[in-house]
Amino acid sequence: MRSSIDIPFPTNKHSTMSSSSQSTTIAQNNLIALAARGKICTSLGVKICRGVEIVHIAKASGYDSLFIDLEHTCMTVQDASQICIAAVSAGITPFVRVPHECGQGMIQKVLHVGAMGVIVPHIQGVEDAKKAIAVTKYPPHGTRSLSGGFPQFEYASPPPQVLMQEANQYGSQCFIMIETVDALAAVDDIAALPGCDVLLVGSQDLAAEIGTSPDWDHPGFWDSLQKVGSAAKKHGKLMGVAGLYHRPDILRRVVNELGARWVVGSHDVGLLLGGGRANSELLRGLQS
Repeated sequence: MRSSIDIPFPTNKHSTMSSSSQSTTIAQNNLIALAARGKICTSLGVKICRGVEIVHIAKASGYDSLFIDLEHTCMTVQDASQICIAAVSAGITPFVRVPHECGQGMIQKVLHVGAMGVIVPHIQGVEDAKKAIAVTKYPPHGTRSLSGGFPQFEYASPPPQVLMQEANQYGSQCFIMIETVDALAAVDDIAALPGCDVLLVGSQDLAAEIGTSPDWDHPGFWDSLQKVGSAAKKHGKLMGVAGLYHRPDILRRVVNELGARWVVGSHDVGLLLGGGRANSELLRGLQS
C-alpha cells in the first residue's frame, strides 16, 4: 500500500477483481490508519501553491495529509485534482474543502478526481449535515452516483459493491465543520448521523460567532471545544481542529484531553510569509 510514513500502519482491506489479478484496493487513508493507533494525523494547508511540488514538500516536511482549500482561494477543481493525484501516489492523504453552498455537483466532483474526503464549511445544523453526507457517501448512508476510474483506485474499476464499501469507509470521509452557533448547538445530533466521519472545529469562525475572538483563553471558547470533543467521543467519531496553529498550548490540550486526531497546521502562504520574513531579517542583520 502507498503510505506517507515509514511505520507499519493497519492497511485498508484488499479486494481483487474476479476477472483479473489487478489489485483494486483503495489508497491508504492516513487519518484512519493513524487514529486507529491513537496517533494524530497532521495536515498542511494548501491555498496558493497550485502545482504538485507542494505534495513532495509536504512529504519531505513530515506531514501526513493535505487540507486543500477551495473556499478561500482561486484554486480550481483541476488544480485540486492534480494535487490529489500526486498526493495519493506519494502516500499523503488529500482532503478538500469545498466552498460554502457550492452545490452537490462540486462535492461529488472533487471526490471523483482524487480527494479522499470532503470538508464542508458553514454547516448550520442537522439538515445541512445530512445533505453533505448524502452526496459524499454511497448507499446505504448516501446517494452518491456510481462511477469508476478514480485515482484513489489507481484508475482501476472495482466491482460496484467493493467500490461503495471501500470508498465509504476509506475514500469519502465527510468532515462536518463546526464553526457556527447553530452547528455547535446541534453538535450531538450531527455527530450521531451515520456517515458523519469527522467533526472539524473551524476555530477562527467559531470564536467569532460565539463572541470570544480574539481572546483564545476565554472560558467560553474552551467550553465549545469540549462540547465538540464530547460529542465526537460519545458517537465514536473523529475530532479535528483547524485555525489554532498559533496556539500550540491549546492544541496540545485539544489533542491530549479531548482526543482530537486530525490537526491542521499552517497554510502554505503563512509558512512562506513567516519564513520569508525571518530570512529577510537575517539578511538585513548582516550589515553592522
